Amino acid sequence: MSEVKEMISAEELAKEFKEHSVAEFFKKNRQMLGLTGKIKTLTVIIHEYVSNSLDACEEAKILPDIEVQVKELGEEHYEVMVKDNGPGLTKETVGKALGQLLAGTKFHRLIQQRGQQGIGASGCTLLSLITTGKPIQVISGTSKDVFKCELTIDPKKNEPKIISIEDLDKKYRGLAIKAQFKEIKYQRSDQGPLEYLRRTAIANPHAKITFTEPDGTVTVFERSSHEIPKRPQPIKPHPKGATVDELLTLAKHTKARKISSFLKEEFDRIGDKAIEDISKLVHFDLNCDPKSLTWEQAEEIIKAFRKIDFIAPRLDALIPIGEERIKKSIKAIVEPEFIEVVERKPAVYRGGFPFCVEVGVAFGGNAGRLAGKDEEGKPIWKAEIMRFANRTPLLFDSGGCALTQAVQSIDWKRYGIKDFDNSPITIFIHLLSVHIPYTGAGKQAVSPEEEIMEEIRLALMEAGRKIYRFIGYQRRMAEREAKRKMYYKYATEVASALSVLTNKDKKEIEEKLHALVLKHLKIEEKKEAEEAKKMENITEEEIEKAYQKLKEKEKKKEVKKSKKASIEAEEGGEE
Repeated sequence: MSEVKEMISAEELAKEFKEHSVAEFFKKNRQMLGLTGKIKTLTVIIHEYVSNSLDACEEAKILPDIEVQVKELGEEHYEVMVKDNGPGLTKETVGKALGQLLAGTKFHRLIQQRGQQGIGASGCTLLSLITTGKPIQVISGTSKDVFKCELTIDPKKNEPKIISIEDLDKKYRGLAIKAQFKEIKYQRSDQGPLEYLRRTAIANPHAKITFTEPDGTVTVFERSSHEIPKRPQPIKPHPKGATVDELLTLAKHTKARKISSFLKEEFDRIGDKAIEDISKLVHFDLNCDPKSLTWEQAEEIIKAFRKIDFIAPRLDALIPIGEERIKKSIKAIVEPEFIEVVERKPAVYRGGFPFCVEVGVAFGGNAGRLAGKDEEGKPIWKAEIMRFANRTPLLFDSGGCALTQAVQSIDWKRYGIKDFDNSPITIFIHLLSVHIPYTGAGKQAVSPEEEIMEEIRLALMEAGRKIYRFIGYQRRMAEREAKRKMYYKYATEVASALSVLTNKDKKEIEEKLHALVLKHLKIEEKKEAEEAKKMENITEEEIEKAYQKLKEKEKKKEVKKSKKASIEAEEGGEE
């Protein structure tokens, strides 16, 4: 007979029930902050600090001057220092900004900004604590005072712990953070800190960034623009993107006394006409107190929102980098032969979030990613996709990102690029929005929202048409140069032969032949100019026709090659 196990009571189980802070959660799940992998973790640390510095400087209308230094202290043990010339932090806010998760000025606002959750810098403080046990060191200079402090985070309470704080008698404005980390590694790679800062400089041409590597190498990314970007304006939620829960939450905290005035005050694009339309679609009085709204009534309002045609959201919350600034920045850092930048008009995804797409395509020169050298010592270039969200580089999780998928969905052969992956090409994609739909808290990949994917594709296709013209021009120039060399080579040989046959001066004959060649090349040049003019306004349909012709030509070549191989095989068999 089997033993009967004693049952555990609900009261005994309740003893094991505990509440956990968000800091404790991320302490056990730091991979959700993107803090995985030794190289990636170091890059993410620098990303969090630099993003905060850029945001702070721009909000204070200061041209950012940022210094980043990485020192090696031991095996997989580094010290990271990031210093800026921003407005600094006050004694009252320094703890919450750097030692409390989900505290900050970003999460509750619908505005274009680099960070969203208020996790990053505090997540770094937490990582420093759990890998070294040491606090971070901070020097902050505001318009009133300068102080230094040491602080860490209490994971159980998700609260900052100020270990020491003292005033400094010195002039300084900005914020300097110094922190130690273990279980990380510095490496020059496509996902390392240097590449991250290079891309940050491209997307933020108004910033000067100085980077000191562990071996002492200093790289300075000078600003190519002295104009501080305009600050985007916060917007209210658009009714098309609202949910029942969001509506009820806003209703609980509104100062409005009527549902009608509450909707007009708390949502974008709702006026008297919209209120009139909503009142016809719901079964209750909009003059009621919004705090009395039930779930069922809120559902009725949301359904009414879906049926009404609202004006698109306000777009002053989005501030693009700008075509000229992107061109100037890419030219300075990538040094391509050709560059085209396309800025799409703002659009809306998921019903209510405005977004905008900027795409740059650089070709030739130093565009692309250097992947070694061939047997002759010539550089081998690979295609490079640079992804950005609200001016911030996305270096990781590229395979699962909508921006990468949009690039891969384009048939680049149509635009004269036969082998995209092995071409000297850099694709720059910048997505800006009041709410970037990241796939995770690590903020490294964008969710494939249909509207976003389509806008990126249209921008890439528009840039692709310009590449098609450029590559066509390059091809014609190469062909003309090859013909010129061939004509002049044979002109010299023919002149020698004619001189012997006619007993005339070789030089005189050669000059006449060269004049004929030049005349022929000028005729060809005129034809090429006419062809180039036609190419200026080439449409997507014309590119498609040209591409189909090329495919048919290649197919015929393959058939001919196959037949020839078959005949040779048969002849070999007969022998």
